[in-house]
Amino acid sequence: MKAMIHSGQSGLEGLQYTDSTARAPEAGEVQIQLKSAGINHRDLFIMAGRTLQDTPLILGSDGAGVIIAIGESVDGLSVGDEVIIHPTLGWDHAVEVPIVPDIVGGPTDGTLAQYITLPARNALPKPSHLSWVEAGVLSLSALTAYRALFTRGGLKQGEHILIPGIGGGVATYALFMAAAAGAKVTVTSRSEAKRHEALHLGAFQALDSHADWSQQNDLDPVDLILDSIGQAMFPKYFDIIRPGGRIVMYGASSGDDLAVPIRSIFFPQVSLIGTSMGSREEFVQMLQWVEEHDIHPVIDSIYPLQDTVKAFERMEKGEQFGNLAILVE
Repeated sequence: MKAMIHSGQSGLEGLQYTDSTARAPEAGEVQIQLKSAGINHRDLFIMAGRTLQDTPLILGSDGAGVIIAIGESVDGLSVGDEVIIHPTLGWDHAVEVPIVPDIVGGPTDGTLAQYITLPARNALPKPSHLSWVEAGVLSLSALTAYRALFTRGGLKQGEHILIPGIGGGVATYALFMAAAAGAKVTVTSRSEAKRHEALHLGAFQALDSHADWSQQNDLDPVDLILDSIGQAMFPKYFDIIRPGGRIVMYGASSGDDLAVPIRSIFFPQVSLIGTSMGSREEFVQMLQWVEEHDIHPVIDSIYPLQDTVKAFERMEKGEQFGNLAILVE
């Protein structure tokens, strides 16, 4: 099969479109012929941290396709089934939190290939309302957003949520899900174009990331903040969060080092909550949610598998709004 394999050096320079061997399914596994896949910032972080000594790896956590082979002891799935991949390995229930979840695309080979073999529990029916391209980019970002909003964030109808850094996959899904849940959604971005697009997609307000939010008289106190940025934005949250509010953190794109204003947390009784990825239980719930609310991913652009490097270059520059899709043929 053809695949995008990372080896030899760190970063995008280590990616090659080349031949690889598709693995036949063992007991409890299925083999899927992929129709489409997606890329995430997680892939960039993995590539940046790999060295010459690391085993060659097929990246990619998102994907959808058709089952072409089934190993022994697999029930409920058949050759020809159209499926979407649940990317988290071995995490079945929301309350059984692993220290660091294992994910398709690292440590195991991922979806940037023509075929993938993985546990049958990680293949679920593709949502019927989604195209192949839409299904191929849904999994990891939508699952992360769902757990952050509902399992960890406890979002309720009528609450005010702030989603900084609109434009990425998780933030965009969170906008759709929060709005569908009846929340008032405010987003932020440095990009005026992204702020306008977010308003078009249902955001109530869109703020400039660099503005002094404390001076915005029309900004109501916020109940829930979904933070993927970390140190660059964190101090600003305490100007706008309501006493008793929650900050759910699922990323640190601006760095890990963080000075925490402790009195600004314990006096107003603000909750800091961590989250990452999600369980199979939540993945099933998320798929039901997107079907019931007719949620479709925002597709920024589509690339053939052999041009995956160009997709990552666009992601590195932060130019995309929504998901970058990979068409597998």
